[in-house]
Amino acid sequence: MDNNNQTTYQFTTSQKIYLPFKRLIGIFGSVVGIVVCFVLLWWWVIPVNAIVTKGHPFFVHKRLGKDKKVFGLIKFRSMKLDANPNRAPSSMNAEEQKSMETGFGKFLRKTSIDETPQLLNIFVGQMAFIGPRPGAATNEEGLIAERDSFFPCAYEVKPGISGLAQVKMKRGHNPKLKASYDSEYIKTISLLNDIKLFFTTLFKMFVGAR
Repeated sequence: MDNNNQTTYQFTTSQKIYLPFKRLIGIFGSVVGIVVCFVLLWWWVIPVNAIVTKGHPFFVHKRLGKDKKVFGLIKFRSMKLDANPNRAPSSMNAEEQKSMETGFGKFLRKTSIDETPQLLNIFVGQMAFIGPRPGAATNEEGLIAERDSFFPCAYEVKPGISGLAQVKMKRGHNPKLKASYDSEYIKTISLLNDIKLFFTTLFKMFVGAR
């Protein structure tokens, strides 16, 4: 792994037992999620967003996963086609982000529906439901450096749709604080903690969509 910590983090025995089980949860959970999302959402969101985005309903963004391997994170496109695909949202202020969103995209982002295609990333093993949120592969050198400065660092595990940092932090970009929460998550990773983070994320998502 290319980071400042040359020693690989040693998970506890209980964590070593849980991590393969977590992958099984990801497989079965993502299959259920994909079916539910298709029945309730995707059958109409995909064609509507295809019309709004002129045939480009999905957006694949290069992110850093476990061991800093680059993968394509799948989302519903919420930005206009002329938006810079290599510019990280964290480098934009709120007004800039809003000006680049489509009308339908604002709805997708507010309800977090734009994130649901990441179930496909979970199914193929690139992500998990809970874990450090994957940073962009480019233009987020600050976050990468901060994560590298912690031990264990975020790249020890698969990234997640949500994680401790997303639950604890308010909206905004604080790379050092995010990296510290990522490291804390890895030290305390367990089935119970993941369940708590999962349901806290759902609660915040539904409250935020109101």
